[in-house]
Amino acid sequence: MIQSQKRWQISRPDDALVSTLEKELSIQRVCAKVLVSRGFQTVQEAEAFLKLDEQSIHNPFLLNGMDKLVERVQKAIETQEKIMVYGDYDADGITSTTVLMKTLLSLGADVIYKIPNRFIDGYGPSERLFQEAFDEGVRLIITVDNGISGLKPIQFAKDLGMDVIVTDHHEPGEVLPVADVIIHPRLANSSYPFPYLAGVGVAFKVAHALTGEIPKDLYDLVAIGTIADLVSLTDENRYFVQQGIKLMKRNNSVAIEALANVSGVEVSTISEETIGFMFGPRINAIGRLSEAAPGVELFLTDEPIKAISIANTLNDKNKERQAIVKQITDEAIELIEKQTNLEGPSVIIVGKEGWNAGVLGIVASKLVEKYYRPAIVLGFDEENQVAKGSARSIQGFHLYKEIAKNSDLVPHFGGHPMAAGLTLPLENVDQLRARLVEQAKECLTEEQLVPVISIDVPLELHEITTESIESLQKLAPFGMDFAKPVYCIENVEISSVRKIGSALNHVKMELSEGATTLDAIGFGKGELADEIAPTTKISFVGDIQINEWNGRKKPQLMIQDAKTNDWQLFDIRGIRQVNRWLPTIPVEKTSFIAFHEETIAHFQSFIQEKIWTYSELLEQQVTSPYVAILDLPEDEEILKKLLNYHNWTRVYAHFYANETTYFESLPTRDQFKWYYSFLLKRKTFALKQNIQELSKHTGWSQKTINFMSKVFFELNFVKIDNGMMVINETVVKTELSEAPSYKQRAKQIELEQKLLYAPYIELKQWFEERRAEQTVPEEEQQQWI
Repeated sequence: MIQSQKRWQISRPDDALVSTLEKELSIQRVCAKVLVSRGFQTVQEAEAFLKLDEQSIHNPFLLNGMDKLVERVQKAIETQEKIMVYGDYDADGITSTTVLMKTLLSLGADVIYKIPNRFIDGYGPSERLFQEAFDEGVRLIITVDNGISGLKPIQFAKDLGMDVIVTDHHEPGEVLPVADVIIHPRLANSSYPFPYLAGVGVAFKVAHALTGEIPKDLYDLVAIGTIADLVSLTDENRYFVQQGIKLMKRNNSVAIEALANVSGVEVSTISEETIGFMFGPRINAIGRLSEAAPGVELFLTDEPIKAISIANTLNDKNKERQAIVKQITDEAIELIEKQTNLEGPSVIIVGKEGWNAGVLGIVASKLVEKYYRPAIVLGFDEENQVAKGSARSIQGFHLYKEIAKNSDLVPHFGGHPMAAGLTLPLENVDQLRARLVEQAKECLTEEQLVPVISIDVPLELHEITTESIESLQKLAPFGMDFAKPVYCIENVEISSVRKIGSALNHVKMELSEGATTLDAIGFGKGELADEIAPTTKISFVGDIQINEWNGRKKPQLMIQDAKTNDWQLFDIRGIRQVNRWLPTIPVEKTSFIAFHEETIAHFQSFIQEKIWTYSELLEQQVTSPYVAILDLPEDEEILKKLLNYHNWTRVYAHFYANETTYFESLPTRDQFKWYYSFLLKRKTFALKQNIQELSKHTGWSQKTINFMSKVFFELNFVKIDNGMMVINETVVKTELSEAPSYKQRAKQIELEQKLLYAPYIELKQWFEERRAEQTVPEEEQQQWI
């Protein structure tokens, strides 16, 4: 058995509907399967999804308050009233700021921008920066990607005499700020048809309304902010990203060219993954570690030299960020392992003095990935007695709502169901932890604490071709709420498997199904090579990609998870060097069994775990799911009895034998006859003195001669006295097979033939027969499933 790391939820699309979409839309069957698994029930629905156009963009004036915003901004432009765009320090905030700055500058506005410093001002509106703006002559503030939870600072700005327009997309609270206008797609009274815009999407709507036309030159910024902020990639967001990627590939932006340069990617290959994994982290890094303004300047400049200089700064900050994240993550894991009880539903809250608040969200995500529990990571400010940080969650635990229940402890917070930022007095941390743990017990079940992987499409190997993989680009872009498809391949054979990489921590396989084969690779999954026994059929989950090498394209599976419910036999017979097979066995899950004391003595210096004897196993039931059988019993029935009452899902067969009788075989009847005649003629024979000469004369081994002598003695054909063999004159005719030593050797040879020297297939068949006879209690079977 190979246990999967996650719970597999497999969608099995209706074949008839798949065939209909495949035919009517002229698409590959794999594409049709994905569409059906994602809920498309008609050709019309699927066609509308595949062929988005400008009609997908909703009228910006459907957002409540947009007409008032346009009127107020136009007035400011006409009177040259100074405007401040107030942004945020992440990629969504930086691109939102840039969108509005470019729009207002194109309209002739007197406009500046400010972005809060994460470490000085924290998230959202800042009284310090509002006062600074007022002193610089600003009389109209427009927030982008923030503001909906900034009640006190916005009241402060109003008291100074400034007008405030809030544009935001974050979760609105029960009380809204006293802004002059609030543009938000998710307010209670909103009639806007799509509530999942990013901050940059809302800013784009404002730009659309102010200019009276779709600002197509800003699509690239909208795509970056939308992907980086992990909002739903459906409806008009999907169109924004599609168009944004097309615009980036045309290479009209010095900023995009500079980002591609420092990220090591070709502009022509930019995709949603490039933005999510290359551009986004670099743009986010600047605001995580210092002032975020260079991010805005990168997108505002038209100068290539300035753009590459800023991009290099972003790249350096990203490297610095990566090092800091690793250090804090390692420290957080050490604290968690010492302090946190992760049994059952719980919430991780971990913090320390000196942790950089700018990367705590990334650390929280890594902790969720490792422990699959909601995680809050806090930086402690002992001097001001404040804890500030970020939180990430799992399905079933709505972070914003659960934190909101503790607003008496957490005066400042904001975010989404899956992510949040918060600031609270240091003295409240322990109480918050206790409350959230209790809340987790109310809303999370044990099943929800095992991560789920949703599988869109089960595929057969023959369906996976370079053409079918390339056709999947018709479904792009992929992202939140339309994730990249996950595929499974069920019950396939493994033609070959080997570990790769300098540390041998990756695995490469060839999967086979009839005459069809497929390469598969698992990064960081080198241990799988030790878990797959010959002839075992395995199911895999992963992504299908095209591997191009020397101009040749081949499909391959990128393994994410694997499982089999079959029991497995691992053949380690004949491998004398213990260090060659012992490292392949998960010793913590394995019972080591020996039938002879000398075997235990032989292996005890290598195997630190207890080596069980047969008699001990009769008295005590072991609960490990795997077994390593170190040697052979004297009787096949002993091993049968042992296997009859244990449902081991992996059997490691070593069957060590210091000496073997199989290749000596039993002497023939003619050999016994000749030897008896030899003794009968002499009446007495000094075996000890003459065995070497007799061996040389007959060509028999001394072991064979001693064995036949023992058989004659047991049958009372001879007497042995001080090494002298004497013929017994009164012999009762008896079959040789009646001698105990003859029986034992015959039985041993048969046992060695069945177990020690049998081909793998025959050995596995022997174990299969034993499993068919098992009477393992049901509760024990369930324990290992």
